[in-house]
This record gives sequence, C-alpha cells and structure tokens, in this order.
Amino acid sequence: MNSPAHDEPLAAARPREAGLRGRPWPTLLAVAVGVMMVALDSTIVAMANPAIQQDLGASLADVQWITNGYLLALAVSLITAGKLGDRFGHRQTFLVGVAGFAATSAAIGLSGSVAAIVVFRVLQGLFGALMQPSALGLLRVTFPPERLNMAIGIWSGVVGAATAAGPIIGGLLVQHVSWEAVFMINVPVGAAALAVGVVILKDTRADKAPESFDVPGIALLSAAMFCLVWGLIKAPAWGWGDLRTLGFLLAAVVAFAGFALREGRAGEPLVPLSMFHSTALSAGTVLMVLMSFSFIGGLFFVTFYLQNVHGMSPVSSGVHLLPLTGMMIVGAPVSGAVISRFGPRPPLVAGMLLTAAALWGMSTLEAGTGMGVASCWFVLLGLGLAPVMVGTTDVIVSNAPAELAGVAGGLQQSAMQVGGSLGTAVLGVLMASRVKDVLPGEWSGAGLPPLAADRAGAVEDAAKVGVAPSLPGLPRGAVAEAVHASFISGMGLAFVVGAVVAVAGAGFALFTRKGQGGEPPAAAGRAEAAEAAAPAGQG
Repeated sequence: MNSPAHDEPLAAARPREAGLRGRPWPTLLAVAVGVMMVALDSTIVAMANPAIQQDLGASLADVQWITNGYLLALAVSLITAGKLGDRFGHRQTFLVGVAGFAATSAAIGLSGSVAAIVVFRVLQGLFGALMQPSALGLLRVTFPPERLNMAIGIWSGVVGAATAAGPIIGGLLVQHVSWEAVFMINVPVGAAALAVGVVILKDTRADKAPESFDVPGIALLSAAMFCLVWGLIKAPAWGWGDLRTLGFLLAAVVAFAGFALREGRAGEPLVPLSMFHSTALSAGTVLMVLMSFSFIGGLFFVTFYLQNVHGMSPVSSGVHLLPLTGMMIVGAPVSGAVISRFGPRPPLVAGMLLTAAALWGMSTLEAGTGMGVASCWFVLLGLGLAPVMVGTTDVIVSNAPAELAGVAGGLQQSAMQVGGSLGTAVLGVLMASRVKDVLPGEWSGAGLPPLAADRAGAVEDAAKVGVAPSLPGLPRGAVAEAVHASFISGMGLAFVVGAVVAVAGAGFALFTRKGQGGEPPAAAGRAEAAEAAAPAGQG
C-alpha cells in the first residue's frame, strides 16, 4: 500500500486536473448537500404524518407504514447499495440516489392516496440507501488519512444540523403551507445536490474493485435484515413472546447464518468475512450498534416527555432539543480534529462515558423538572455523542480496504439502523412493563377510584406515552399526576438501561484504532492524492 508521501514524486510528474472535480473539500461539499436531504427527511416527515392521516383519512397502520416502509427499504438495501458503489463507482451511484430521492419526494407530494405514498416512500428508502454509503465511500477514497477524520466530522455536523432542523422546518411547513411541502422541499435541495455533484464529483474506483455480484448473498442478507428490523418494529405491538415476533427473529438468525456460510464460500462475496478479521472494524461496528441503541432508543422517549408531560408543541420540542443537537453539530468537526491528533480510542471511550453520564442524569428528570436542568443533560449528551458518531464512522470506514469503502459505509449505516430499532424496541418493552407495574400504585396514591378493566387498559396505554386522558367525573389534575409519574418512572428505567449499554460501549471502544484511511484508488489519479495531502491553501 503506497503512502501519500510516496505518491508525491509521481504526482509532480503528472498535471493536475483543472477545476474543482475530484478535489477533497469540494467533494465534501457535494456529498454533504446530498446527504443533508436524507438527514432532513429522517425527522421532517414525522411532522407530516398527523396531517396526512387527517387529510387522506388514513388509519394508524397506514401512517405507520409511511415510516416503516421507508425504514425497511433503507435497512435492507444499505450494504448492497454500498457494493453497487464499489462496483460501478461511487459518483454514479451517489448521483442516481440523489436524482431518485428527489423524484420520489416529488411523487409523494403529488400523491392523492396513502397507498401511493407508501409505495413511493419504499422507493425513496432505496434511493436514500444508494446515497449514504457512496458518500462515505467518496470521502474514504478522496481524503488522505490525516484529514479523513476532519472530513467525516464536518459531514457528521451537516447531518446533525439537518436532523435537528427537521422537526422545526416540518412543523412550520405543515402549519403554514401543507403536508405536501414537507416532501416537495427535497426537490430544490436535490436539484442543487445533483448540479453540484455533476460538476465536482469524480469517478473513483479502487484497483481491486469487485467485478461481479454475489446474488445469493444479497438475497440472504436482504432477507435477514428485513426479518430482523420488521420483527423489532412489530415486537412492541405483537409482544415479545408472540409467535409472529419469534418467527421473524428466528428467520433472521437462520438467514444471517446462511449468509455467513455463503460468504465463506463465494468467489467474490458481498461482504468478505475477512473484513471482520480487523478487531478495530468489528469493535467499531458493535460500538455503533450500542451507541445507536442508547441514543435513538432513549431519544424516542424525550419527545414524549417534552410534548406530553411538559405540553410543548412539536416545533417547541424541536427547539428545546437544540442544546443536544447543537452540541453534536459543533462537536462533530472538533471531534474530527481531536481524533486526528490523538487517535479514535481516547475520544471514543470518553464519549461513551459522557453519554452514559448524561443518560443517567436524564433518568432523574421529573414531571416538574425545569428545562434548564434538562438542557444541561442534553448538552452533556451531545458532547458525548459527537466524538462517538465521528469516531466509529472513521474506524469502520478507514479499517476497510479501499475497494470495499462502499460496503464499509453500508455496514456503518446498517449498524446504526439495527441499533436504533433494537433500542427503541427493547427500551419500549421495559418502559411499558414499568408503567404497568407502577400505575396502579400511582393511581390510588393520587386518591383516584379504581377503574373498570377496559378503561384501565386505555389509561395504561396513554400513560406509556405520557398522555393524561380526560376522564369524565375524575379530576384532571390527579389523573395527570398519576399518569405522568408512571411515565417518568418508565422513562427513568429506560435511561438507566441505556446508560449501562453506553458503559459497555466504552469497553468496546478500547479495541478501536485508526485504519490506513483514504488511500486514493488508481482511477482517481495519484496527482489528486498528492493534492489532497498538501497543506491547506496550496490546492
């Protein structure tokens, strides 16, 4: 493997390519604009669901499919999409993803039925899967090792900013324009990303780029991911002991086992098992799952706490989460610089421990806790998550061979999807169980009379999301006190478990290390490699 320093004499003998095409920092700008669209969509659509339900007369199951269809398509296809980038070039794959994502967004905005929206949301997930691994693949093969951390940090900051802005922008669009505008906003963003990408991005393929596809491997992995994510999505509704839940999870295990056997025998596997001979890459993947478990699983309850316990509007709750997302936005590029200087291990360990401390602190929140105290814990959580988001991404991508940069990007995104789904499902079960246990005591402690079984079940369901129902003949204040106390107890348990998982993540962080980073592929040209390694201001 040639180092950038060894490449410089060859680079000096070859002319630089004119313009911005293929240069590192413009490439970062191009992929950030595209991925910003996907990140924005991950949170903005939730604001449109109630309006879609009311406007189109959709059922709760219909609305759930608007989200679940997208998530399933994304989770199932991420690694395969990364392989497409490795095979055909990350530039082409990324641009197809951008164009398709914008086009399906427009189609959703023009749809007049829930069925059409669900279909186009599935397609939107497939195109989104093309973009994310290819974006990381482009960064991996464009930036030299010493600058890859900073690039990923800035990229993560852009993703964090778009994610944070989603609820606020979505709320404003739904309130002042229409739910269709939530999707149509992707059209101008996508057009800008496509125009910038066509001008700036350069085709990058490694010397050992794959030349074929492992179709049986793709089928087995897709089946495994579908069964796993679908089982996790439906487990809270079906129950963990339900035969349907167990059947999907068992099918996922069987499919994953079959996939592992297939990859060990395939001539050109979808995911070479030799990738996991790298202890650092394996540890980084597990760490991403554990981080997402704690963060996404825990954040699920924060929105209910702000809206249903503190009575905030969706837009207001998004604003009150800015201390968390703001620290992630600011901390991401700073984390990239720190990781470049000290390596990923110390920041990752410190970040997971800070995350654990923040989650433990959030477990102490009460119904009457002021937002100043809550904001302090949000700030600490953001400071902990920033180096973990950047560091784990860098560890996974930089420890993979250049010809598998897309697969590594898909692996990173898949780990995040699985961790988030697992966290939401498991912590949701713990939350529901605690609410069921403590609600009767809180109810009688508030001086309220016993309820009939059917009404008690409805109150319990409402308490699981912090909603105090209006019950004729019962004082609303006492009902709210009992329901909110039960919800807070369940939320506290979920945060404590999340903190324990984060501590376990700190243990896995001890096994991480920096990989070789962004050795440019032959097709990118060694001149661009030397240019990327040159000090700022010389390119």
